[in-house]
Amino acid sequence: MLPPLAKTEMQQQAEAQVECFRKELGPFVVAAETTRMAMVFTDARAAGNPLIFANDSFLHLTGYEREDVLGQSFDFLLAPGTDATLEGEFQSRGESGTEIEYRRKDGSEFWAATFISPVTDEAGAVVMHFASLVDTTRHRDECTRSRKLIDELNHRVKNTLSTVQSIVWQALRNPDPLTLREAIESRLFALSRSHDLLTVEQWESARLVDVVETAMEPFRGGDRAERFLIRGSSIRIEPKTTLALGIALHELATNAVKYGALSNETGSIAISWAVEPSRAGKRLVMHWREMDGPPVLPRSRKGFGSQVLERGLAHELDGTVHLDFRPEGLACIISIPAPHPALRSHDGE
Repeated sequence: MLPPLAKTEMQQQAEAQVECFRKELGPFVVAAETTRMAMVFTDARAAGNPLIFANDSFLHLTGYEREDVLGQSFDFLLAPGTDATLEGEFQSRGESGTEIEYRRKDGSEFWAATFISPVTDEAGAVVMHFASLVDTTRHRDECTRSRKLIDELNHRVKNTLSTVQSIVWQALRNPDPLTLREAIESRLFALSRSHDLLTVEQWESARLVDVVETAMEPFRGGDRAERFLIRGSSIRIEPKTTLALGIALHELATNAVKYGALSNETGSIAISWAVEPSRAGKRLVMHWREMDGPPVLPRSRKGFGSQVLERGLAHELDGTVHLDFRPEGLACIISIPAPHPALRSHDGE
């Protein structure tokens, strides 16, 4: 076992001051030693306000041993690069407080609210400073997270309101009050289901298969459950894409119930998707194909659902929609920019 290192003259002087300090203040020192608040005393008569007392809570907060800090200038605790200075705090004749970033012995950093009060002798001269530190690192981190959450919430609300505005604007083209109400309500319910899915996913992203399954859920009651064929690569998409595709798939399924493959007892729907290359970069291409429904008649004009599909996706996602009203069943191709590769591989699937 190595012999203990010889104490420096400064350390010996500091320890002697501590012992004198204990004798002079007695019970107060005992209280300071046992409190859970980090506390130190500094020598106001020496340059740099060297520490002459540090309680166990201070040592636990900073990671130092008592012999590491006694005799050291208080500023040695400051984190590298900090612009803060305690010189003005120590020169003040009254109580003062500030929030400063400090460095522990292991190199990690923390923020602490620092309160400094002068201790005077009988003649009124400042002989010591009493300083207490309150760790505010967790509070600052929570404030940062709260600000991020508020910013994210504002962003989500703006996206949602934009989608609602588009739904209402498209619906107002129909003058019939009952049709108008049904058009708005059904689409808002579709939007709500997408919101529920994103809430489960912490609004970070959603699996495309879950987006499709959630959008089709209201249309798969009874014997319809087996009439959907859903397949595609494992892809996660952004919240904005989730909301827009949820509305688009709702439009296609609503049309299928009224006029297409879900309007009879034998029709079925195949939904598939894949990321495909293009001159403009990779695109996420989704195919909707209806089969065995009633014969599809050519459309003389675009209906409300078609307008929501084409204009909504073009506006929200820079996407394109191609509707082909073939006699054997509606076919729809939706093409939007592919999600970022990091997002596509988020699940590692």
